[in-house]
Amino acid sequence: MKYLHSMIRVRDLDKALHFFIHVLGLKETRKSEHPEGKYTLVFLSTGEPDAPEVELTFNWAQEEPYTAGRNFGHLAYEVDDIYATCERIQSLGVVINRPPRDGRMAFIRSPDLISIELLQKGKPLPPKEPWLSMTNKGEW
Repeated sequence: MKYLHSMIRVRDLDKALHFFIHVLGLKETRKSEHPEGKYTLVFLSTGEPDAPEVELTFNWAQEEPYTAGRNFGHLAYEVDDIYATCERIQSLGVVINRPPRDGRMAFIRSPDLISIELLQKGKPLPPKEPWLSMTNKGEW
């Protein structure tokens, strides 16, 4: 068995693509429009060979917001430098909901309120400011 992808329904495809591509750094691997069903699918990955994908599903006629169930959990990505990654993401106007106080883990949320966990590759980095003193913001 091989893990392929996780699917997220998005309300605004442009905002979601901006977040996943420009904030997280994922790459679009394929996109398909389905006029008969009135939806668009966009697949994203880290770009590594055979990497699992995130599927963004945009239903053209969806008017009501999707409910955000905590039972979904989150998507997780390994990063080379948790502090540099969080600094870059924060500079793009994204809230760091759970700062990397421990040098190992942080959480942010997509425009559709999907929790994204960022994990330090290898051993945790030594705790440092301003992250050490930052408190959690909102849900993650």
